[in-house]
Amino acid sequence: MNELVRDIAVPKNWDRRGLPGWCYHSDALLELEKEHVFRSHWQIACHVSDVPEPGSYVTFDMVGERILVLRDKEGRVRAFNNVCRHRGSRLVTAEAGHCRGALVCPFHGWVYNLDGTLRGPSRPDSFPPLDKHEFALAGIETEVWLGFVFIRLKPGPQASVAETMSPFEAELSHYQSGEMIPAGGFWGHESPVNWKSVRDVDNEGYHVAMAHPSLQDLYGSSYFDEPFVAGVCRSFATYNPHAGRRWSVRQYRAVAPEATHLPAELRQAWIYYGLFPNNVIAVTPESVQFYQEFPITRSRTQLRGAIYRYRDEGRGQRLARYLAARIDRDTMAEDVQLTVWSNEAMTSRAFAGFYLSDLEYGVRSHHDHLRAVLPVMTLDEAPEEEGMAETNARMSNRI
Repeated sequence: MNELVRDIAVPKNWDRRGLPGWCYHSDALLELEKEHVFRSHWQIACHVSDVPEPGSYVTFDMVGERILVLRDKEGRVRAFNNVCRHRGSRLVTAEAGHCRGALVCPFHGWVYNLDGTLRGPSRPDSFPPLDKHEFALAGIETEVWLGFVFIRLKPGPQASVAETMSPFEAELSHYQSGEMIPAGGFWGHESPVNWKSVRDVDNEGYHVAMAHPSLQDLYGSSYFDEPFVAGVCRSFATYNPHAGRRWSVRQYRAVAPEATHLPAELRQAWIYYGLFPNNVIAVTPESVQFYQEFPITRSRTQLRGAIYRYRDEGRGQRLARYLAARIDRDTMAEDVQLTVWSNEAMTSRAFAGFYLSDLEYGVRSHHDHLRAVLPVMTLDEAPEEEGMAETNARMSNRI
């Protein structure tokens, strides 16, 4: 166990209760989460290789906002609201693509430069003079860290991504993620649960032995989670000595070349790095990926992610990456079912709340982060929906 792990321990006599069930089925709470959890914290938008040249862009939607990430003529990666300043149309509708020198609104033909400034409206004589900066696209705070492009919709409590993720930078730097390229497009999946149910499952490995036979075969005996501390967490595992009972695992171990580009302690490791509230960067010897979830409604969640590979990937790495993706695909399907079962129980009279194992302290510490942002979540009983925001503001000493 490395130095980072030895410094983190589960406190004695900690409260084993998680969030109360009402927090998973409240429309009013979801609106507070959108504003104070999702819009105010860093989110992974894409990787720099997704926008490789000037005019390349990526789009996605989150919590009612439309995001556009593009590379400008100077090579800088920028982010804007994908909203025309004229009538609010989407400027680009594809998930990813390339525009030649400018963004042209498909509604009325307004044109924007790649730095977001207004080049001009169509039929300019029908408008008074328009200042190119006053009518520029609304910019979004952006930071690039180890090749990943992060955005933040409004100022929030987190420091820069580099400062927040600094406990893991040295370890993750060995993978040279900034030099990787896409292994395919973005993937997405809509799940019929509250977003926190997705995060609850992902924040603990206690269920791996029972629910994930492939992961248990590959690395179950060594897997351990670290709790959320200052907005970040980490899960670490190395291959079991006799892994190979499952077909995908057996083939993966057979074809994967020795990862000599990595330090010895990482050559047989799968590692997951979490950034509050909902981002994960996962590494294997062959690839790096990110995944996250965004609430659509209180009972619908959008999962999103992408995988990146080494530019000079060999045949063995390619086959290993394919097999690792098969293992991940099965794992996600198993997790989706677990989240459905857990989420639907929250409305049952038989559900008396969580009672967490020491191995689930990652769940508790993530819930503690949520309570710190939204103290209304400390209440055992739900306040009235109409008064949710006022109750939370009073508890936060905001009014």
